[in-house]
Amino acid sequence: MLHELKIINPATEDLVATVPTTSPDEVDAAVRRAATAQEAWAAVAPGDRARILRRFADVVDAHIEPLAALELAEAGHPLGNARWEAGNVRDLLHYAAGGVERLTGRQIPVAGGLNITVQEPLGVVAVIAPWNFPMPIAAWGTAPALAAGNAVLLKPAETTPLTALRLAELALDAGLSEHLFQVLPGEGPVTGTALVDHPGVAKVVFTGSTATGRRIAARCAAQTKRLTLELGGKNPNIVFADADLEAAAAAAPASFLDNTGQDCCARSRILVERSVYDRFLELLEPAVKAFVAGDPADSATQMGPLISAAQRERVRSYVPEDAPAAIRGDVPAGKGFWYPATVLEGRPGDPAATEEIFGPVAVALPFDDEADAVRLANATDYGLSGSLWTRDVGRAIRVSRAVAAGNLSVNSHSSVRYWTPFGGFKQSGLGRELGPDALAAFTETKNIFLSTEPSTKESS
Repeated sequence: MLHELKIINPATEDLVATVPTTSPDEVDAAVRRAATAQEAWAAVAPGDRARILRRFADVVDAHIEPLAALELAEAGHPLGNARWEAGNVRDLLHYAAGGVERLTGRQIPVAGGLNITVQEPLGVVAVIAPWNFPMPIAAWGTAPALAAGNAVLLKPAETTPLTALRLAELALDAGLSEHLFQVLPGEGPVTGTALVDHPGVAKVVFTGSTATGRRIAARCAAQTKRLTLELGGKNPNIVFADADLEAAAAAAPASFLDNTGQDCCARSRILVERSVYDRFLELLEPAVKAFVAGDPADSATQMGPLISAAQRERVRSYVPEDAPAAIRGDVPAGKGFWYPATVLEGRPGDPAATEEIFGPVAVALPFDDEADAVRLANATDYGLSGSLWTRDVGRAIRVSRAVAAGNLSVNSHSSVRYWTPFGGFKQSGLGRELGPDALAAFTETKNIFLSTEPSTKESS
Protein backbone atom coordinates (compact mmCIF):
# COMPACT_ATOMS: atom_id res chain seq x y z
CA MET A 1 0.00 0.00 0.00
CA LEU A 2 1.40 3.37 -1.06
CA HIS A 3 1.72 5.93 1.72
CA GLU A 4 2.09 9.64 1.14
CA LEU A 5 3.36 12.57 3.16
CA LYS A 6 1.10 15.61 3.10
CA ILE A 7 3.15 18.79 3.04
CA ILE A 8 1.29 21.70 4.69
CA ASN A 9 2.21 25.38 4.45
CA PRO A 10 2.56 26.41 8.13
CA ALA A 11 1.54 30.01 7.42
CA THR A 12 -1.67 29.23 5.53
CA GLU A 13 -2.45 25.60 6.43
CA ASP A 14 -2.85 24.92 2.70
CA LEU A 15 -1.74 21.62 1.15
CA VAL A 16 1.48 22.26 -0.78
CA ALA A 17 2.23 18.77 -2.10
CA THR A 18 1.97 15.06 -1.46
CA VAL A 19 5.14 12.98 -1.51
CA PRO A 20 5.33 9.16 -1.67
CA THR A 21 7.13 7.52 1.24
CA THR A 22 10.01 5.06 0.94
CA SER A 23 9.37 1.49 2.06
CA PRO A 24 11.99 -0.71 3.74
CA ASP A 25 12.34 -2.71 0.51
CA GLU A 26 12.97 0.52 -1.39
CA VAL A 27 15.55 1.54 1.22
CA ASP A 28 17.35 -1.76 0.65
CA ALA A 29 17.39 -1.20 -3.11
CA ALA A 30 18.64 2.37 -2.64
CA VAL A 31 21.51 1.21 -0.40
CA ARG A 32 22.57 -1.35 -2.99
CA ARG A 33 22.50 1.22 -5.78
CA ALA A 34 24.42 3.67 -3.62
CA ALA A 35 27.13 1.11 -2.85
CA THR A 36 27.78 0.59 -6.55
CA ALA A 37 27.82 4.34 -7.24
CA GLN A 38 30.17 4.93 -4.30
CA GLU A 39 32.84 2.58 -5.63
CA ALA A 40 33.02 4.56 -8.87
CA TRP A 41 32.93 7.91 -7.06
CA ALA A 42 35.77 6.97 -4.72
CA ALA A 43 37.91 6.14 -7.75
CA VAL A 44 37.45 9.63 -9.24
CA ALA A 45 40.63 11.70 -8.98
CA PRO A 46 40.45 14.21 -6.12
CA GLY A 47 40.68 17.24 -8.37
CA ASP A 48 37.86 15.98 -10.56
CA ARG A 49 35.69 15.15 -7.55
CA ALA A 50 36.24 18.68 -6.26
CA ARG A 51 35.30 20.20 -9.63
CA ILE A 52 32.02 18.24 -9.70
CA LEU A 53 31.13 19.45 -6.21
CA ARG A 54 31.92 23.02 -7.21
CA ARG A 55 29.60 22.62 -10.20
CA PHE A 56 26.93 21.38 -7.78
CA ALA A 57 27.48 24.53 -5.71
CA ASP A 58 27.17 26.71 -8.81
CA VAL A 59 23.93 25.02 -9.83
CA VAL A 60 22.53 25.57 -6.34
CA ASP A 61 23.58 29.21 -6.56
CA ALA A 62 21.62 29.57 -9.81
CA HIS A 63 18.52 28.22 -8.05
CA ILE A 64 18.61 30.22 -4.79
CA GLU A 65 15.23 31.85 -5.38
CA PRO A 66 13.20 28.73 -6.24
CA LEU A 67 14.85 26.81 -3.39
CA ALA A 68 13.98 29.64 -1.00
CA ALA A 69 10.41 29.62 -2.27
CA LEU A 70 10.14 25.88 -1.55
CA GLU A 71 11.54 26.41 1.95
CA LEU A 72 9.06 29.20 2.58
CA ALA A 73 6.16 27.00 1.45
CA GLU A 74 7.02 23.82 3.37
CA ALA A 75 8.67 25.26 6.50
CA GLY A 76 7.17 28.75 6.80
CA HIS A 77 10.56 30.41 6.98
CA PRO A 78 10.74 34.13 6.20
CA LEU A 79 12.04 34.77 2.71
CA GLY A 80 15.29 36.34 3.88
CA ASN A 81 16.04 33.34 6.10
CA ALA A 82 15.17 30.91 3.32
CA ARG A 83 17.50 32.66 0.87
CA TRP A 84 20.30 32.47 3.44
CA GLU A 85 19.65 28.75 3.93
CA ALA A 86 19.88 28.01 0.22
CA GLY A 87 23.05 30.09 0.04
CA ASN A 88 24.47 28.14 2.96
CA VAL A 89 24.08 24.90 0.99
CA ARG A 90 26.07 26.50 -1.83
CA ASP A 91 28.77 27.66 0.57
CA LEU A 92 29.03 24.28 2.29
CA LEU A 93 29.53 22.56 -1.06
CA HIS A 94 32.29 24.98 -2.02
CA TYR A 95 33.97 24.57 1.38
CA ALA A 96 33.77 20.78 1.21
CA ALA A 97 35.11 20.79 -2.35
CA GLY A 98 38.14 22.70 -1.10
CA GLY A 99 38.88 19.89 1.33
CA VAL A 100 38.93 17.05 -1.19
CA GLU A 101 42.56 17.62 -2.19
CA ARG A 102 43.57 18.37 1.41
CA LEU A 103 42.32 15.12 2.90
CA THR A 104 45.85 14.00 3.57
CA GLY A 105 47.34 11.26 5.69
CA ARG A 106 50.58 11.33 7.68
CA GLN A 107 54.05 9.86 7.57
CA ILE A 108 54.97 8.75 11.07
CA PRO A 109 58.63 8.05 11.97
CA VAL A 110 59.21 4.38 12.82
CA ALA A 111 62.19 2.06 12.98
CA GLY A 112 62.96 -0.19 10.05
CA GLY A 113 60.61 1.23 7.52
CA LEU A 114 58.18 3.88 6.36
CA ASN A 115 54.81 4.28 8.08
CA ILE A 116 51.98 6.15 6.40
CA THR A 117 48.29 6.68 7.06
CA VAL A 118 45.58 7.14 4.43
CA GLN A 119 41.99 8.32 4.81
CA GLU A 120 39.54 6.03 3.03
CA PRO A 121 35.81 6.71 2.57
CA LEU A 122 33.37 4.78 4.72
CA GLY A 123 31.03 3.79 1.88
CA VAL A 124 27.31 4.59 2.15
CA VAL A 125 26.31 7.28 4.65
CA ALA A 126 22.76 7.93 5.88
CA VAL A 127 21.90 11.53 6.74
CA ILE A 128 18.66 11.98 8.68
CA ALA A 129 17.81 15.68 8.59
CA PRO A 130 15.37 17.70 10.73
CA TRP A 131 12.56 20.03 9.76
CA ASN A 132 13.80 23.17 11.49
CA PHE A 133 16.62 23.94 9.00
CA PRO A 134 15.91 21.44 6.21
CA MET A 135 18.48 22.61 3.66
CA PRO A 136 21.55 23.64 5.68
CA ILE A 137 21.55 20.74 8.11
CA ALA A 138 21.04 18.25 5.30
CA ALA A 139 24.12 19.77 3.68
CA TRP A 140 26.16 19.58 6.92
CA GLY A 141 26.37 15.83 6.45
CA THR A 142 25.91 15.49 2.70
CA ALA A 143 28.60 17.90 1.47
CA PRO A 144 31.59 16.55 3.47
CA ALA A 145 30.47 12.94 3.05
CA LEU A 146 30.40 13.30 -0.74
CA ALA A 147 33.69 15.19 -0.70
CA ALA A 148 35.34 12.34 1.23
CA GLY A 149 34.27 9.85 -1.44
CA ASN A 150 31.08 8.43 0.07
CA ALA A 151 27.57 7.97 -1.29
CA VAL A 152 24.76 9.68 0.63
CA LEU A 153 21.20 8.60 1.37
CA LEU A 154 19.31 11.58 2.77
CA LYS A 155 16.08 11.09 4.69
CA PRO A 156 14.43 14.49 5.15
CA ALA A 157 11.90 15.18 7.87
CA GLU A 158 8.32 14.15 7.15
CA THR A 159 7.13 17.77 6.99
CA THR A 160 9.94 19.21 4.83
CA PRO A 161 11.08 16.88 2.01
CA LEU A 162 10.64 19.24 -0.95
CA THR A 163 13.95 21.11 -0.85
CA ALA A 164 15.85 17.85 -0.37
CA LEU A 165 14.20 16.29 -3.41
CA ARG A 166 15.03 19.36 -5.47
CA LEU A 167 18.67 19.34 -4.33
CA ALA A 168 18.99 15.74 -5.51
CA GLU A 169 17.73 16.81 -8.94
CA LEU A 170 20.22 19.67 -9.03
CA ALA A 171 23.02 17.26 -8.11
CA LEU A 172 22.26 15.22 -11.23
CA ASP A 173 22.18 18.42 -13.31
CA ALA A 174 25.63 19.27 -11.94
CA GLY A 175 27.09 15.94 -13.04
CA LEU A 176 27.00 13.78 -9.91
CA SER A 177 26.46 10.21 -10.98
CA GLU A 178 23.06 8.60 -10.60
CA HIS A 179 22.38 6.99 -7.20
CA LEU A 180 25.34 8.73 -5.54
CA PHE A 181 23.04 11.16 -3.72
CA GLN A 182 19.53 9.82 -3.17
CA VAL A 183 16.68 11.32 -1.16
CA LEU A 184 14.37 8.88 0.62
CA PRO A 185 11.28 10.62 2.03
CA GLY A 186 9.36 8.77 4.68
CA GLU A 187 8.40 8.41 8.30
CA GLY A 188 11.12 8.03 10.91
CA PRO A 189 9.92 4.72 12.40
CA VAL A 190 9.74 3.14 8.94
CA THR A 191 12.15 4.72 6.47
CA GLY A 192 14.53 6.07 9.10
CA THR A 193 14.70 2.81 11.00
CA ALA A 194 15.30 0.84 7.80
CA LEU A 195 18.26 3.12 7.03
CA VAL A 196 19.73 2.92 10.52
CA ASP A 197 19.42 -0.86 10.65
CA HIS A 198 20.70 -1.60 7.14
CA PRO A 199 24.06 -3.41 7.25
CA GLY A 200 25.12 -1.63 4.06
CA VAL A 201 25.00 1.78 5.74
CA ALA A 202 28.39 2.54 7.27
CA LYS A 203 27.50 5.68 9.21
CA VAL A 204 24.41 7.54 10.39
CA VAL A 205 24.29 11.31 10.81
CA PHE A 206 21.22 12.37 12.77
CA THR A 207 19.97 15.79 13.82
CA GLY A 208 16.85 15.92 15.96
CA SER A 209 15.49 15.29 19.42
CA THR A 210 17.59 13.78 22.17
CA ALA A 211 15.02 11.02 22.75
CA THR A 212 15.16 9.90 19.11
CA GLY A 213 18.94 10.25 19.10
CA ARG A 214 19.23 7.85 22.01
CA ARG A 215 17.14 5.25 20.17
CA ILE A 216 19.26 5.61 17.03
CA ALA A 217 22.45 5.35 19.08
CA ALA A 218 21.24 2.09 20.61
CA ARG A 219 20.46 0.61 17.19
CA CYS A 220 23.84 1.71 15.83
CA ALA A 221 25.62 0.29 18.87
CA ALA A 222 24.17 -3.13 18.10
CA GLN A 223 26.09 -3.05 14.80
CA THR A 224 29.10 -1.02 15.99
CA LYS A 225 28.03 1.50 13.36
CA ARG A 226 29.62 4.94 13.19
CA LEU A 227 27.36 7.75 14.34
CA THR A 228 27.17 11.52 14.67
CA LEU A 229 24.36 13.05 16.73
CA GLU A 230 23.36 16.71 16.92
CA LEU A 231 20.54 16.84 19.46
CA GLY A 232 18.74 19.29 21.70
CA GLY A 233 19.76 22.38 23.59
CA LYS A 234 18.61 24.62 26.40
CA ASN A 235 21.10 27.38 25.95
CA PRO A 236 21.95 30.26 28.29
CA ASN A 237 22.30 33.92 27.41
CA ILE A 238 24.32 35.25 30.36
CA VAL A 239 24.26 39.03 30.89
CA PHE A 240 26.64 40.48 33.49
CA ALA A 241 26.12 43.88 35.09
CA ASP A 242 29.22 45.31 33.38
CA ALA A 243 27.94 44.42 29.90
CA ASP A 244 26.68 46.88 27.30
CA LEU A 245 23.07 46.33 28.36
CA GLU A 246 21.60 48.17 25.40
CA ALA A 247 23.51 46.01 22.93
CA ALA A 248 22.72 42.82 24.85
CA ALA A 249 19.01 43.63 24.97
CA ALA A 250 18.90 44.57 21.29
CA ALA A 251 20.56 41.28 20.29
CA ALA A 252 18.56 39.02 22.62
CA PRO A 253 15.30 38.72 20.62
CA ALA A 254 16.93 37.20 17.54
CA SER A 255 18.82 34.75 19.75
CA PHE A 256 15.60 32.95 20.73
CA LEU A 257 13.10 34.11 18.07
CA ASP A 258 15.06 33.35 14.92
CA ASN A 259 13.29 30.51 13.08
CA THR A 260 10.45 31.04 15.59
CA GLY A 261 12.62 29.53 18.31
CA GLN A 262 12.80 26.22 16.45
CA ASP A 263 16.56 26.12 16.82
CA CYS A 264 18.73 23.84 18.97
CA CYS A 265 20.98 26.85 19.57
CA ALA A 266 18.19 29.21 20.72
CA ARG A 267 19.25 31.18 23.79
CA SER A 268 16.01 30.46 25.63
CA ARG A 269 17.38 30.96 29.17
CA ILE A 270 18.19 34.62 29.75
CA LEU A 271 20.35 34.81 32.87
CA VAL A 272 20.84 38.37 34.11
CA GLU A 273 22.89 39.64 37.03
CA ARG A 274 20.43 40.62 39.74
CA SER A 275 21.59 44.24 40.08
CA VAL A 276 20.62 45.01 36.46
CA TYR A 277 17.81 42.46 36.03
CA ASP A 278 14.92 44.93 36.06
CA ARG A 279 16.74 47.39 33.82
CA PHE A 280 17.56 44.67 31.30
CA LEU A 281 13.92 43.55 31.08
CA GLU A 282 12.90 47.18 30.50
CA LEU A 283 15.31 47.34 27.57
CA LEU A 284 14.33 43.89 26.29
CA GLU A 285 10.57 44.53 26.06
CA PRO A 286 10.57 47.01 23.15
CA ALA A 287 13.15 44.93 21.31
CA VAL A 288 10.98 41.80 21.55
CA LYS A 289 7.82 43.64 20.55
CA ALA A 290 9.60 45.17 17.54
CA PHE A 291 10.52 41.72 16.20
CA VAL A 292 8.16 41.43 13.24
CA ALA A 293 6.00 38.30 12.96
CA GLY A 294 4.03 37.98 9.74
CA ASP A 295 3.73 36.73 6.20
CA PRO A 296 6.93 34.81 5.40
CA ALA A 297 6.87 36.20 1.85
CA ASP A 298 7.10 39.78 3.17
CA SER A 299 10.70 40.97 3.22
CA ALA A 300 10.05 42.83 6.50
CA THR A 301 9.07 39.64 8.34
CA GLN A 302 11.56 38.36 10.90
CA MET A 303 9.50 35.52 12.43
CA GLY A 304 7.14 33.09 10.75
CA PRO A 305 4.81 30.42 12.12
CA LEU A 306 5.68 27.23 13.92
CA ILE A 307 6.01 24.14 11.74
CA SER A 308 2.71 22.49 12.72
CA ALA A 309 -0.35 22.56 14.92
CA ALA A 310 1.19 19.84 17.06
CA GLN A 311 4.30 21.94 17.64
CA ARG A 312 2.15 24.93 18.59
CA GLU A 313 0.34 22.83 21.19
CA ARG A 314 3.67 21.64 22.56
CA VAL A 315 4.84 25.24 22.97
CA ARG A 316 1.55 26.24 24.60
CA SER A 317 1.94 23.46 27.14
CA TYR A 318 4.96 25.27 28.60
CA VAL A 319 3.09 28.55 29.01
CA PRO A 320 0.03 28.07 31.22
CA GLU A 321 -2.68 30.71 31.13
CA ASP A 322 -1.59 32.15 34.46
CA ALA A 323 2.13 32.08 33.59
CA PRO A 324 3.99 35.25 34.62
CA ALA A 325 4.69 36.54 31.13
CA ALA A 326 6.96 39.55 31.45
CA ILE A 327 6.86 40.26 27.72
CA ARG A 328 4.55 39.06 24.97
CA GLY A 329 4.58 40.01 21.29
CA ASP A 330 1.96 39.93 18.54
CA VAL A 331 1.23 37.49 15.71
CA PRO A 332 -1.18 37.55 12.77
CA ALA A 333 -4.77 36.46 13.30
CA GLY A 334 -6.41 33.75 11.23
CA LYS A 335 -4.93 30.63 9.72
CA GLY A 336 -1.39 29.51 10.36
CA PHE A 337 0.48 27.92 13.26
CA TRP A 338 1.35 31.21 14.96
CA TYR A 339 2.63 31.71 18.48
CA PRO A 340 3.71 35.06 19.94
CA ALA A 341 7.17 35.90 21.19
CA THR A 342 7.05 35.33 24.95
CA VAL A 343 9.45 36.01 27.82
CA LEU A 344 8.57 34.41 31.14
CA GLU A 345 9.91 35.27 34.57
CA GLY A 346 10.51 31.85 35.99
CA ARG A 347 12.31 29.77 38.56
CA PRO A 348 15.34 27.57 37.84
CA GLY A 349 13.41 24.31 38.29
CA ASP A 350 10.42 25.20 36.09
CA PRO A 351 9.95 22.95 33.02
CA ALA A 352 10.14 26.05 30.83
CA ALA A 353 13.56 26.76 32.31
CA THR A 354 14.96 23.24 31.98
CA GLU A 355 13.31 21.57 28.95
CA GLU A 356 13.74 22.37 25.28
CA ILE A 357 10.54 24.11 24.15
CA PHE A 358 11.46 24.64 20.48
CA GLY A 359 9.33 27.72 20.14
CA PRO A 360 9.51 31.51 20.62
CA VAL A 361 9.58 31.33 24.42
CA ALA A 362 12.41 32.39 26.73
CA VAL A 363 12.70 32.37 30.52
CA ALA A 364 14.43 35.21 32.38
CA LEU A 365 16.25 34.31 35.59
CA PRO A 366 18.41 36.50 37.87
CA PHE A 367 21.79 35.42 39.25
CA ASP A 368 23.95 36.80 42.04
CA ASP A 369 27.55 36.50 40.89
CA GLU A 370 29.84 34.77 38.42
CA ALA A 371 29.76 31.43 40.23
CA ASP A 372 25.97 31.54 40.39
CA ALA A 373 25.77 32.34 36.67
CA VAL A 374 27.91 29.32 35.82
CA ARG A 375 25.87 27.10 38.14
CA LEU A 376 22.59 28.16 36.49
CA ALA A 377 24.05 27.88 32.99
CA ASN A 378 25.13 24.29 33.66
CA ALA A 379 21.89 23.28 35.44
CA THR A 380 20.59 21.39 32.41
CA ASP A 381 21.10 18.05 30.71
CA TYR A 382 22.09 19.86 27.54
CA GLY A 383 25.32 21.55 26.48
CA LEU A 384 25.08 22.79 22.92
CA SER A 385 25.65 26.55 22.81
CA GLY A 386 25.38 29.77 24.75
CA SER A 387 26.35 33.41 24.98
CA LEU A 388 27.78 35.73 27.58
CA TRP A 389 27.90 39.50 27.68
CA THR A 390 30.62 41.31 29.62
CA ARG A 391 33.30 43.94 29.13
CA ASP A 392 35.72 41.97 31.34
CA VAL A 393 38.00 39.86 29.12
CA GLY A 394 39.19 37.74 32.02
CA ARG A 395 35.62 36.96 33.01
CA ALA A 396 34.74 36.14 29.41
CA ILE A 397 37.51 33.55 29.30
CA ARG A 398 36.76 32.10 32.75
CA VAL A 399 33.04 31.72 32.11
CA SER A 400 33.54 30.39 28.58
CA ARG A 401 35.77 27.66 29.99
CA ALA A 402 33.40 26.91 32.87
CA VAL A 403 30.14 26.61 30.90
CA ALA A 404 29.65 23.05 29.64
CA ALA A 405 28.72 23.72 26.04
CA GLY A 406 30.28 22.98 22.67
CA ASN A 407 29.77 26.45 21.14
CA LEU A 408 29.96 29.74 23.00
CA SER A 409 30.08 33.35 21.88
CA VAL A 410 31.06 36.48 23.77
CA ASN A 411 29.11 39.70 23.21
CA SER A 412 27.28 38.05 20.31
CA HIS A 413 24.99 35.13 19.57
CA SER A 414 26.94 33.36 16.86
CA SER A 415 26.78 29.56 16.97
CA VAL A 416 27.23 27.96 13.59
CA ARG A 417 29.80 28.77 10.94
CA TYR A 418 30.47 26.15 8.30
CA TRP A 419 34.24 26.65 8.62
CA THR A 420 34.36 25.98 12.39
CA PRO A 421 33.42 22.79 14.31
CA PHE A 422 29.92 22.43 15.74
CA GLY A 423 28.51 19.99 18.29
CA GLY A 424 27.44 19.59 21.88
CA PHE A 425 28.35 18.35 25.34
CA LYS A 426 26.22 16.06 27.53
CA GLN A 427 22.80 15.18 26.04
CA SER A 428 23.30 17.56 23.12
CA GLY A 429 25.04 14.96 20.99
CA LEU A 430 28.09 13.01 19.91
CA GLY A 431 30.84 14.10 17.56
CA ARG A 432 31.38 17.31 15.66
CA GLU A 433 30.20 18.56 12.29
CA LEU A 434 31.47 21.31 9.98
CA GLY A 435 34.88 22.94 10.15
CA PRO A 436 38.24 21.85 8.76
CA ASP A 437 37.92 18.28 10.10
CA ALA A 438 34.46 17.60 8.66
CA LEU A 439 35.68 15.36 5.82
CA ALA A 440 37.79 13.23 8.15
CA ALA A 441 34.65 12.29 10.09
CA PHE A 442 33.50 10.40 6.98
CA THR A 443 36.66 8.36 6.56
CA GLU A 444 38.50 5.47 8.12
CA THR A 445 42.18 5.87 8.97
CA LYS A 446 44.29 3.07 7.50
CA ASN A 447 47.85 2.57 8.72
CA ILE A 448 50.42 1.06 6.30
CA PHE A 449 53.96 0.01 7.19
CA LEU A 450 56.57 -0.47 4.44
CA SER A 451 59.68 -2.28 5.56
CA THR A 452 62.99 -0.82 4.43
CA GLU A 453 65.10 -3.55 6.02
CA PRO A 454 67.29 -5.46 3.52
CA SER A 455 66.14 -8.96 2.79
CA THR A 456 68.35 -11.95 3.70
CA LYS A 457 69.27 -12.40 0.06
CA GLU A 458 70.33 -8.76 -0.28
CA SER A 459 72.40 -8.83 2.92
CA SER A 460 74.35 -11.83 1.74
